[in-house]
Amino acid sequence: MYLFGMPTIYLWSRAPFIRLLLPFIAGIILQWQLQFPSKTILIALALTIAFLLLYMFLSLRLRYRLKIWNGLAGTFALLLLGSFQVYIKDVRHNENWFGNRYSNNTFITVTVDEPLVAKTNSYKAVASVNRVLAYDSSLYSKGKVILYFKRDSILKDLQYGNQLVIGKSLQEIKNSGNPANFDYKRYSLFQGITHQVYLQPGEFVVLPTLKTNAFHKMIFKSRQWVLNILRKFIKGEKERGLAEALLIGYKDDLDKNLVQSYSNAGVVHVIAISGLHLGLIYWLLLLFTRPLKKIKQLAWLRLLLILTCLWLFSLLAGAQPSVLRSAIMFSCIATGEVLYRKTSIYNTLALSAFILLFINPFWLWDVGFQLSYAAVLSIIIFFKPIYNWFYIPNKAVDFFWKLNAVTLAAQLLTLPVSIYHFHQVPTLFLVTNMVAVPASSIILIGEILLCTIFFTEPVAYFLGNILSRLIFFMNSYIEWFDKLSFSIWNGLSITIVQSVLLIAMVFGFCFWLMEKRKSYLWVFTFSMLLFLIAHTASLVETRQQKKLIVYNVPRHKAIDVIVGNYYSFIGDSALLADDFPRNFHLQPSRIFHRTVFKPIFPIDVKEIKLDQTTICLIDTSFLLKQQERKSLIDVLILSKNPKLDVPALAASFDIGQVVIDGSVPAWKARLWKRACDSLQIPCYDVNEKGAFVVNL
Repeated sequence: MYLFGMPTIYLWSRAPFIRLLLPFIAGIILQWQLQFPSKTILIALALTIAFLLLYMFLSLRLRYRLKIWNGLAGTFALLLLGSFQVYIKDVRHNENWFGNRYSNNTFITVTVDEPLVAKTNSYKAVASVNRVLAYDSSLYSKGKVILYFKRDSILKDLQYGNQLVIGKSLQEIKNSGNPANFDYKRYSLFQGITHQVYLQPGEFVVLPTLKTNAFHKMIFKSRQWVLNILRKFIKGEKERGLAEALLIGYKDDLDKNLVQSYSNAGVVHVIAISGLHLGLIYWLLLLFTRPLKKIKQLAWLRLLLILTCLWLFSLLAGAQPSVLRSAIMFSCIATGEVLYRKTSIYNTLALSAFILLFINPFWLWDVGFQLSYAAVLSIIIFFKPIYNWFYIPNKAVDFFWKLNAVTLAAQLLTLPVSIYHFHQVPTLFLVTNMVAVPASSIILIGEILLCTIFFTEPVAYFLGNILSRLIFFMNSYIEWFDKLSFSIWNGLSITIVQSVLLIAMVFGFCFWLMEKRKSYLWVFTFSMLLFLIAHTASLVETRQQKKLIVYNVPRHKAIDVIVGNYYSFIGDSALLADDFPRNFHLQPSRIFHRTVFKPIFPIDVKEIKLDQTTICLIDTSFLLKQQERKSLIDVLILSKNPKLDVPALAASFDIGQVVIDGSVPAWKARLWKRACDSLQIPCYDVNEKGAFVVNL
């Protein structure tokens, strides 16, 4: 049997970390989904290790007879290890987690973990909780919170390492609860962050002592030093923001529309620090340390210099999963070269993934982590077969073909992952990558050079001007393609099972072309059949759907009535624009339900009758007329801030369900909920519970 163009046995022997990685990942997923208690995991792990130790002392005959059980026990031990890592990395399971001790009448002391970042109306920083203070106790605590500060002159001296005493009540981080929306609560939890607070002057006290880490301080100062150089010599806000993201992964100055254009054009990977950047830096380090290669005794010095520079850059870039993955992989390759051992790229890739997931198992859910490994694996497997399609003697033309072959190879496995997460396919990725990849590589090298010659200002200004023009050209090129109506195929929606089937189809078809083995063709055919069945079933379900969705959009009225493949929007006209509020709060749900816009009802409609269901919307004050007979309202949606007497309304109408939308002020929502409770009318507040979704 063959796999990846080589015998399976050969792959398992040359890449043993694949055998370790797969059960470890399985344990991570199982623990997150099922949440086993720590005692259960530890008891099972102890019994498994005891069996493995006992196996070592058995006779050769018994070991041969039990070798399958030994293998299963080893696999199970790795699965349990993955489960245990998830348990201990979940801050909520830490006995010192401040959430177990905190209440609204207690104070907390925190340490600011990073320099403040300026937002539109506030400053933002992540802080570590040190202690929970009550009237008669001070308890050591763990955990992280997000601090938002009102823009004020008092913050000019607030910096990394400052310790604060906060008495204002913390708010637990919650999701909007809108269908298919980004799970911000889980995203924050995976970083150890569970609460947030908005602070105004007078709501916190800055303690006189600083609590800093020398290494972190050095990293922050280095990042600020690089940012100061780029801000001085790179002209143009868009150009400067992209330069900062490209070199050190600083994204706070990036233009949101520009990022969307890069994403739509299929070249957003040039902004995210990844293997492309580390590969270039690794190549430069090999070039500069080549003289040391000639002296055998200095081989370890060369390795030390390469590893030090790689890891310093990785930390400077924010130590994101894609950066760490590349740093670990290139570190393994560099170490293998010094030891004169040719390493298996599959083993190196599996080793780097194992180390990263052992450090933080929650990186498994990081989109950048998934796309990064999918891209590298896809290039390893498919680049050579694709490149060998054509023989091009001209070196310049061959260079561009290599570039396209790499891009095509990377897309094969990243496409299903990208469709699952982003619901779109860039149709012109070959054309855009042909310019963006070499241009971004030249810009990156130029930025590194700029940081080394910054003290010679005339030369630095000249180089900065060239880099600014080159970035402007690249941005303009990408934005021009983004404006083409056919540049992107969006609105795609697949489940995680369908994305796995797509990956199986890619493997089956490509290996059939490369190996000409019928078994791969059967894999492709069977996967495609299952995909078509699953996709057809979801399309049939879509055509039959009838739903009412009252979204949780802060300070806005937003309602979708879905009938089959169409949705009709009722709410604030401001949400019709193709901007952040619509794309963030509403669009994911519409893509998930596979719907397109059709104005079945007016945007300001007050009453909807669909089949046997009556829906009424109240967003303005009105005089209630007495009725001899109560009318039935199945769903009553309350919006904005009208003068409304709920008991009088209940006296005139038979109300089945009250829904309070996101545009209602919190104090008014509390009054209405109390009135509904006293009348025993079910009341649903989207601000507290997330979007209201009901099948009609």
